[in-house]
Amino acid sequence: MIKKIVPSEISNAEKLHALFQVSYRIEAELLDVTDFPPLHRSISEFQNSTTQFFGLWKEDVLAAAVEIDQLKNSLDICSLVVHPKYFRQGIARKLLLFVEDYDDSETLIVETGWANAPAIALYKKFGFQETGEYIGPGGIKKKCFSKTK
Repeated sequence: MIKKIVPSEISNAEKLHALFQVSYRIEAELLDVTDFPPLHRSISEFQNSTTQFFGLWKEDVLAAAVEIDQLKNSLDICSLVVHPKYFRQGIARKLLLFVEDYDDSETLIVETGWANAPAIALYKKFGFQETGEYIGPGGIKKKCFSKTK
């Protein structure tokens, strides 16, 4: 079941932080980087975030989460993370389906590391089109995608 997460509550911020840490360590390995900015995000940054978080639980464990930001006419998927224990179980797919139906935004946007093949394949499977590339913080090459609903 997908439920909204209120990150201002410390226990929720701690769960999000732990999930993001384990998931983004995998992406850092895929990108072959040691200094990966998402891994620097603190618990207090989760607590003070203005974005929205939704999580999918398995057996009372936060297995995955999506972070979204509602922009004018678009919905930005800021983060989509799955605990490695739950990889290849269709969880990211469920979260993307949820986001697609979340509101009446015209466009969905997302980005990922250029070498994150699993994420890129998932976004393309969902009809996202590559819109560009850029070098982000830490010199990390990113790919941008968008999808018109």
